[in-house]
Amino acid sequence: MNTNSNNLSKSASEKDNNDINLLSLLSVLLRGWKVVVFLTLLGWLIGVLYSRYETPIFKSDALIQVDKSSQGISALGSNISELVSPDVGPAQTEVRLIQSRMILKPVVDLLHLSVRLNDPTVNSWDRIKNNRTDTQFNTPEGVSLKTENGQVEVSQFNVSQDYLNRPFTLVRSDTGFVLSNGFDDFKGQLNQPHLFKGTDGVIQITVTDLPAGAHPINISKQSLQDTTDSINSALTVTELDSSTGILQLSLTGANQQQITSILKQIIISYVDQNQSRGSEETTTTLKFMETQIPLLKQKLEDSEAVFNEFRKNSGSIDINQEAGLLVGKIDGIDNQLNELKLKKADLTTYYTEDHPLVVQINDQLKVLNAKQREVEGKITDLPEIQKEFLKLSEDMGINREIYLTMLKNYEQLKIVKAGQIGNARIVDLPISTYRTIAPKKQQLIMLATLSGLLLGILLVFLRSLLNNTVKDPNRLETKTGVPVIATIPRSLSLTRLGKNKNTPNRLLAYVDHNSLSYEAIKSLRTHLMLDIPGEEKSGQRANVILITGESIGVGKSFISANLTEVFGQLNKKVLIIDADMRMGELHKVFNIEQNVGLADYLSQDDALLQNNERPQTDNSLTNFIHPTAMNNIDFMPRGQQPHNPTSLLASDRLGELMSEVNAYYDYIVIDSPPILAASDAVILSRYTDKVLLVTRYNSSMEGQLVYAIKQLTKAHVQVDGIVLNDVQQDLMNKYSYHYNYAYGDNK
Repeated sequence: MNTNSNNLSKSASEKDNNDINLLSLLSVLLRGWKVVVFLTLLGWLIGVLYSRYETPIFKSDALIQVDKSSQGISALGSNISELVSPDVGPAQTEVRLIQSRMILKPVVDLLHLSVRLNDPTVNSWDRIKNNRTDTQFNTPEGVSLKTENGQVEVSQFNVSQDYLNRPFTLVRSDTGFVLSNGFDDFKGQLNQPHLFKGTDGVIQITVTDLPAGAHPINISKQSLQDTTDSINSALTVTELDSSTGILQLSLTGANQQQITSILKQIIISYVDQNQSRGSEETTTTLKFMETQIPLLKQKLEDSEAVFNEFRKNSGSIDINQEAGLLVGKIDGIDNQLNELKLKKADLTTYYTEDHPLVVQINDQLKVLNAKQREVEGKITDLPEIQKEFLKLSEDMGINREIYLTMLKNYEQLKIVKAGQIGNARIVDLPISTYRTIAPKKQQLIMLATLSGLLLGILLVFLRSLLNNTVKDPNRLETKTGVPVIATIPRSLSLTRLGKNKNTPNRLLAYVDHNSLSYEAIKSLRTHLMLDIPGEEKSGQRANVILITGESIGVGKSFISANLTEVFGQLNKKVLIIDADMRMGELHKVFNIEQNVGLADYLSQDDALLQNNERPQTDNSLTNFIHPTAMNNIDFMPRGQQPHNPTSLLASDRLGELMSEVNAYYDYIVIDSPPILAASDAVILSRYTDKVLLVTRYNSSMEGQLVYAIKQLTKAHVQVDGIVLNDVQQDLMNKYSYHYNYAYGDNK
């Protein structure tokens, strides 16, 4: 049963710790909410300004289908397609062709893309204010650019090699324009072509219009390589799918109409080049046939004329069966020889005599020639007239066959050429959508805002880690070994009054008596009453409480004054001593002059003591201890500021003072200087019952507090408790549970 209870307690404790850790993280964020909000707004502002500064980027798309093979020749039959090899163009090859200078140069020349115009008067603020940037527009007629003072129009600008990529400046003049490159000034008139000769070459320019006034315009002529590289950097050509052969062309730029026009011209240039490349072989073959057909026709006519003349002179001749067989055989050989010669003639237009196909045909010709000679040897036995008849008949038949074959192929190739359209066709031409692809303004602003938010959160957490201030009472107890006996909340009313330097009284009893702060002071009083046991000696011994801090500004005087006031409510005689003779300000709280006080008492003339003449104690204390406006409470101010306050405290007079007041008062509260500023608290601790160390929430450094306690420990001074002052109440703060033990009306 006990084991289960322990497990449940452990689980509940772990859950509470997790909740507290989460609340502490939220508390850090809430304490640094101003930094988070500032950086978030700064990120939003940067995002808005950058979205207005950045030039919008548009995109234009188009589709081209590339066939794997030509469709024109194969449609006429395999015999004709053998004459021209098929054109096979893989998609990746076409991608490289589209990006080549062969395709892009005609576009550059047509649209004058190598001419660059720029308005130097447009700065970053203008781009943010106008939320847009005017860009040049290229047409076949020239290049134009809008400015606030008018439009620039240049229809021609060509320069020599040495002037490429070098800036020029155009300015309107009274008579026309002035073109300058920093060294030479060339003057010309509008709407007229000019040829200027500079030190580095020739300049050709035709200016149509310029902005009014002395508005300068930068103009330059890019090299072809730089221009094509610029186009290719914005041009993307990809195949949609590996099997479709469809290419998608995308061009991006700052002017939607401009990129649409450029992409359209790129597609037209590519299709024209593709079609020209597809019909190139057919055109070459037709040109060869056109040169051969007249020769073959003339040769046929000559052979027919000779044959007819022979028949007319010799009459008709009956060729016997053998002669007919020989003639048929020789005709077959001649036909084969003619076909081989025709193929050889066709091949030699593309290949040399060493090509394997040409060598193969030559070998076949040798074999047929040998057979022809063998048949001709047999014919030699025929009569001379019959041999002449056969010879002329063969020549005429061969010439007719060659001519008709050539004419037939020529007509078919003409049909093929008329039907050839290339292996690329346009699927979709580019259109202007006027949709920006970058920057995405809403996304950019959201991203910048989120970045500012994250940076603010990171900075708050980083500052919280680096700024190791006093926050957690439990942590303080662990690091110092001294218990935190009270946490004093911040009094909002006293804080508001504290802003006015003329405020006469800062005691909680008069300003904020119903607050949690005042109740926390009473709780501290109760703790001290129970923790300090009374002792019976010769006379009544006062309970002496020393209140100090690790550094200035922690609120030790505030604790001392208000603790004295709540002790006075018990009808006990209470004395509060301002022992900070350097910077003590308790006299302002009790509205009493500090001129006569502790320092004056301790620095009395020692001559009386040397003569063994001592002043009356009652009379002397009456001069240095002053009654206050509150019952039962007396106050001893710091007095005139001495030159040696530590030496005064180390004298015997302090012991005498404490002995005299010890018998008269029930409680004595001593407000001493900070430990890290002076060693006065060490001396004063010899006469006290309790030593309390005041530290300020979220202001004092843990390291300083720990070091101060170590210094006291080295001096054999025990710190009896830590008072955590000025704790700010926060619902999200994991230390807010300390408020639950204070009861009051915190309106």
